[in-house]
Formats: sequence, C-alpha cells, structure tokens
Amino acid sequence: MFLPIFFVLHWYLSLFMHSFYLHRYSAHQMFKLNKFWERFFYVLTFILQGSSFLNPRAYAILHRMHHEYSDTEKDPHSPIQHPNLLGMMWHTRNIYLNINERKVAPEPQFEGGYPEWPTFDKISQSWYSRVFWVSFYTSIYVYSISITGQWWWFALLPIHFIMGPAQGAVVNWCGHKYGYSNFDNHDHSKNTLAIDFLMLGELFQNNHHKFPNRANFGARWFEFDPTYAAMRLLDKLGLAKMKSDRIPREELLKRKEAGNAA
Repeated sequence: MFLPIFFVLHWYLSLFMHSFYLHRYSAHQMFKLNKFWERFFYVLTFILQGSSFLNPRAYAILHRMHHEYSDTEKDPHSPIQHPNLLGMMWHTRNIYLNINERKVAPEPQFEGGYPEWPTFDKISQSWYSRVFWVSFYTSIYVYSISITGQWWWFALLPIHFIMGPAQGAVVNWCGHKYGYSNFDNHDHSKNTLAIDFLMLGELFQNNHHKFPNRANFGARWFEFDPTYAAMRLLDKLGLAKMKSDRIPREELLKRKEAGNAA
C-alpha cells in the first residue's frame, strides 16, 4: 500500500502548492505574504512539485495571458483551440519555456506582482535538480516494488515526473469543456463539479473567470473550495493577509433579479 499512498500524497501536496502559491498568490495576489513566508512557500513549492516545479514568474505571466485571451487563438492553453490534450500541453510547454527562459518579452500588462528569486532558480531550474527528483521517485518505486513484486505500480511513476503540468492540463481541459456555467463569461469556462475533489477547487473555472481575483472559487452553496478554506486558516494564523472574498453586490442583485424573473 505504500506506493499508492505516496502517489496520493505527492498529488495533493503538489496540487495545493500549485493552487495556493502559484495560482492564487503568484498570478492573482489574492493574499499578501511577508518576504520570509513568500520565500518559505517558494522553497516548499519546489520541494513538493519536485521535477515538475513551475517557476512562479513564468506561471503567473502564462496564467494572466489565459485570462486575458480565454479560449481565443492567443490563449496559451485552451482545449477549444486544440484537438487533443497532448497537443494543448505541448503548446503550453513551448510558451512557458519561452517565457521562463526570457526568449520572448511578455506584454507589459502581464508583468510584475509575482515572486522572483533568481539565485534559488539557478538550483530549481537546473537539470541537476530535475535528474535528482526523477532519481528520487524512481528509487522509491524500485525499492518498494522489489519487496512487493507488484511491478504494475510502475505505471504511476511517469506522472510523478510531470505532475505540475499534468494538473494544469486537467484543469484547463476539463474546466473549459465539461460541466455547467453559473455566469456568461464570453468563453467556454465551466465548473466541473463532479471531479473537483481531485483538484482542490481549481475546477470551478467558470466562477474563477467571472471573478479572477476572488479567493473563494465557489459561488453557490454546494461549491466547496478546499484551498480557500486553507487560505482562511493561514489568514487566522497570521501567516497570510487575505483580500476581500465577497461576490460584488451588483452580481448578487443580478442573480436575485434572475431568480425573480424565473
């Protein structure tokens, strides 16, 4: 049972840092961190994402482009523009690398407001780091399988290597193809409630595209956002300073009027 437990822990711990630090802090600045905690979570994101660590600056720029150009040809990861999941992932990878390696200059509106740590990135972005994490995951699998003989668990190993991008692909593919919409955002964003337990609130994409800087991705009573709950706890502990998470009053009035009309 060790390997499935290890896989689930890696999935959810990596995903939490993806959602909490890369998405909601780096890209959207939904809460504030002092320099110590910003760098603490920077390092923790690197440790928990491992070989698939995504640079906060490049991630933030890529994600802001996604909001600005959602489901158009300039969207870096829209399933509407790609016939299959692998094609979308490869397209996203190329744009991410160009931004991360500073081969292209992002549009000015996507710059700034994200954590940067060039000294640490010499380690986190190096091939030595990637090889170390791949070797680490592989050694755990080899050792465990040598004891149990359950060789089929090797099928899970490649997911560890690309876990960060894989999680992003699930969110962007499912969250723009399957589910329901609470709001008309003039794009294809959906709330994929059925499998959101796998994504810690990230699959409330329709809500998020309507209110991109709102910390709580849930908008209706049954839409529970686990990452938001964790953010509230960190706020109460004094580790993070959250911004307002209320739905704007005019949207509540629109919803009330729509209900009365129905």
